[in-house]
Amino acid sequence: MWFDAGVNLTNKRLLKDLDGVMLRAQQAEVRKQLIISTSIEEAEQALELCQQYPEQLVMTVGIHPHDAGEAPADYKQKLKELAQHPAVVAIGECGLDFNRNYSPRSAQEDVFIKQIELANELDLPLYLHERDAIERQITLLNQYCLDSTPCLTHCFTGGAEALARYSERGHWFGITGWVCDDRRNQELVAALPNLPLDRLVLETDAPFLLPRGVKPRPKMNEPRLLPAVGETLAGYLNLSTETLAELTRENAERFFRLGERSD
Repeated sequence: MWFDAGVNLTNKRLLKDLDGVMLRAQQAEVRKQLIISTSIEEAEQALELCQQYPEQLVMTVGIHPHDAGEAPADYKQKLKELAQHPAVVAIGECGLDFNRNYSPRSAQEDVFIKQIELANELDLPLYLHERDAIERQITLLNQYCLDSTPCLTHCFTGGAEALARYSERGHWFGITGWVCDDRRNQELVAALPNLPLDRLVLETDAPFLLPRGVKPRPKMNEPRLLPAVGETLAGYLNLSTETLAELTRENAERFFRLGERSD
């Protein structure tokens, strides 16, 4: 059984055939999915989906750096209120993106810091985004993030140096279909021997990052394709696909503390 630790299930492309997406995931043995929220509106939508599929879905609440500049003035209070729902298992997707700079860097940093503080306060893990901002991201995490607040570097695509920097902080790592693309996965593949297997989870990041090599080629990525990511990664790690499925599922349940949930 698989755990998809990152799916953008509020995306319109997936919502068009939500029942089909969920059914196909179950048929592919993807038994649990984490919905990523990137704004207040997405978090509210995600809550509705979790209520519709309570056995299959959990979620994050957060504001993505792209959305930081448009965050409402009371965003921290709104996130805190949303996080009270038992389906919410992490704060994020949050962090810094200095590649596209869709939001001013000052706004990105302010919104990121507030979410770090919220994760500390609520004793929830952080679900992190970072692009071309590793130095500043680590500086802010070291300054504001409690040692007791677990951190997951979502959609990790970096090389050995980035892996070492985040590993030094005890981060967990989410691996996506990026690992399946031999046109651009060289840095990541070179870093895989140093990947901490006890802090590894798998994500599709659907509907994005469609795993290369899936045939017939689908129009978009969806949770049912997580085993394709797992099969490729298992090959690089010299593990059986079954072993990797069990390992990453148990890791995800541990990181998101699903065994501690009382609901």
